[in-house]
Amino acid sequence: MRLATWNAGRGQFAKKARWIEHLQADIAVIQEIARPLSHDALRDRLVRELATRWLRKHRAVVAVGAALLYGDGMITRFHFHDGQCDFRQRWAKTDKWKLENEAGKALFGAYRNPLTDDDSVKGRYRSTANTNAWIHGGKLYALKEDSPALVMDAASMDTDGFTDFASKAGLKMTGQTFTAHPKIDPKTGNMIGFGYASSGLCSDDCTFYEITPEGELVHEIWFKAPYYCMMHDFGITEDYAVFNVMPSIGSWERLEKGLPHFGFDTSMPVYLGVLPRHKGATGDDIRWFKTGNSFNSHVMNAFQEGTKVHFDIPVAKNNMFPFFPDVNGAPFNGMEAMSYLTRWTVDMASNSDAFESEVQLTQTAGEFPRIDDRFTGLPYRYGWMLEMDMKRPVELKGGSAGGLLMNCLCLIDHQTKTEQHWWCGPVSSLQEPCFIPRSKDAPEGDGWIVQVCNRLEEHRSDLLLFDALQIEKGPIATIQVPIRLRFGLHGNFASAEQIGLAA
Repeated sequence: MRLATWNAGRGQFAKKARWIEHLQADIAVIQEIARPLSHDALRDRLVRELATRWLRKHRAVVAVGAALLYGDGMITRFHFHDGQCDFRQRWAKTDKWKLENEAGKALFGAYRNPLTDDDSVKGRYRSTANTNAWIHGGKLYALKEDSPALVMDAASMDTDGFTDFASKAGLKMTGQTFTAHPKIDPKTGNMIGFGYASSGLCSDDCTFYEITPEGELVHEIWFKAPYYCMMHDFGITEDYAVFNVMPSIGSWERLEKGLPHFGFDTSMPVYLGVLPRHKGATGDDIRWFKTGNSFNSHVMNAFQEGTKVHFDIPVAKNNMFPFFPDVNGAPFNGMEAMSYLTRWTVDMASNSDAFESEVQLTQTAGEFPRIDDRFTGLPYRYGWMLEMDMKRPVELKGGSAGGLLMNCLCLIDHQTKTEQHWWCGPVSSLQEPCFIPRSKDAPEGDGWIVQVCNRLEEHRSDLLLFDALQIEKGPIATIQVPIRLRFGLHGNFASAEQIGLAA
């Protein structure tokens, strides 16, 4: 079963028929300007001709670009059983969703800027729960990193509410945020998570969490990051939690000026924090290693080798997010935004804060890395990514959730140093892959890859299934989704048993 979130991007106004004409007019504006333009020109045109229309007509606050990340979350479930695939979607009914639906209008303003909110919702959770869908302990979690996790019923997909993972022993999460990218320790079954801005927006306080399969907090550690920034993902090993810190930075000063929450600073270093996971560890035990500037986000995997910690992550020379522009006003550089899977290695026995090595593992540009999750935190062989192959023909007016065209699925075999590639064609783009093991005890990589393919020219979506180790042969099954799916972010596999459904 594949579960995924997507950014619905809906205003609270679309319920009323009279606003359809406004939406159509907005679409016409976008289509009219959908010719090659610089980022700055496109932004200025959108602000002037589209965002202004919404502000005037709908009393909505529009953050161009960041609005793509701020749509209300919706969970999509594909249920494979009895030779068929069932499809279901449900809103992640956050506090924001409920309050705006009750009011019949937008109440929350720009992305991560509470200064733009209506007075009636000051102090309420701003989460849209739109980034990841995660099953743990029979519960469905809709996740976004600016708030606690939202709990939903795994079978019905009804929303319960936010959780602090309170335990029978009286422990509960004391930080204000929980990551969109938790990990499962394959040995204990515990869910490992963290939060940044844990003591409040723009703070450098972070928290580490370990949660039992029953959903109870058993371990929490507070620590300080070198600076406040977007800490979207992390890694774990058998003994450590590993945090990549890169300078997509934010501040209250930016929010007061009405700037996008984050901006990229090419003058600041990148850090890798290694925190012991054992009981009794404190924030003072974290070690910070430092290297030069880069953009890095999603983690493929991390693992230990003696005293060395390896951390595999796509790395770009410059900012990958044009909607969080350079703090000094430098134009977006598309070629420098291409990321390449890189292995960072640090030695815990070293007295230096420098990286031991930084080795690029492939010449293939890609992002949204995935593995066989049973090998999380362990030495591993296989990894899959969405590939950005600019040498392929492109005949579409569209892109991907990340802003760059994701047009290929890539398999990397770290053992043999070989790759496989599958191209989705000139008028399509791909969403994040997800691995499904053939059985609980199947060898690493023995299973399937499932992912959504956006058929942009036809305004529809396909669900594709691949033999995980033979992706170059193309899909072994294609399921035509009855509606057009919006660009999604992240999704995961869970068995029917884990969800509480009949197999």
